[in-house]
Amino acid sequence: MPQTRAEQLSKGMIADSIMRFFYRKNIVVTGGSGLIGRQIVSRLVEAGASVRSVSLDEIQVEDKVEYVKGDLCDFEFCKRMVKDMDCVFHVAGIKGSIEVTKSKPASFFVPLLMMNTNMLEACRLSKVDRVVYTSSIGTYPSAEIFKEQEGEDEGPPMDMFPGWAKRMAELQVRAYQIQYSLTHYAVVRPCNVYGPGDNFDPANAMVIPTLMRRIFSKEDPVVIWGDGTAIRDFAYSGDVADGVILALYHGTGGRYVNLGSGIGYTIRELVEALQSVVPFRAQYDHTKPTGFPRRVMDIS
Repeated sequence: MPQTRAEQLSKGMIADSIMRFFYRKNIVVTGGSGLIGRQIVSRLVEAGASVRSVSLDEIQVEDKVEYVKGDLCDFEFCKRMVKDMDCVFHVAGIKGSIEVTKSKPASFFVPLLMMNTNMLEACRLSKVDRVVYTSSIGTYPSAEIFKEQEGEDEGPPMDMFPGWAKRMAELQVRAYQIQYSLTHYAVVRPCNVYGPGDNFDPANAMVIPTLMRRIFSKEDPVVIWGDGTAIRDFAYSGDVADGVILALYHGTGGRYVNLGSGIGYTIRELVEALQSVVPFRAQYDHTKPTGFPRRVMDIS
């Protein structure tokens, strides 16, 4: 599949000396056909790694990859997938809009708990050398600026059910570090990610793909909830993939690391950026909730 210009430009952001580490390594990427996973897979293949992508779909993006369709909620399947592997990038997850996560919380909470517990325990039992778990900005308590903490987060996560499930995985990693000295297990918390392979399903897509789909469908006007003042931190999937790879290589020192731009953009600015590419008429519905006023990561 031809690479986009953005993908071509993002290649080479990691030092060659680091990418050489992955040469001929046996590596699993869960969610390898997804938004972040496909970018990780592409970089690892280019570095000469032997890559296995595991996901629920049958999408195949790269030629030199073993694509496996399977359910990470099956512990025996997870153990088979990580057997004799050198590194595991656990990127698989379940994304959904605010409305869907509120109306169908069990559909997010239970599978996330199961797949995270299974994959991390399978990695431990198989003595996988390096593992990185991709958590989420939604695990943070409600705040305007999200700073990395030395200890536990104070307060419940913003994204209640998915957030708790991901926090449990982070805690599982910490438990392994304490009991088994598995200091080579890393955790990252990405912000709002966008890029090729995004989810455009209207039932659970995030803000950027939702707007793009509605523009493509020629809705007129494109109605946007709230007044457009909500501020979010957006990062390109290729940049986040670089951060995940670096986290696995360097480790995260027994804690988590933020992956974001550190820059806040209003929804109105996002809409105007899209209008500069494809002209369309936008209408803000002030009777609908705007959401959290500000969600930006501190990446200092």
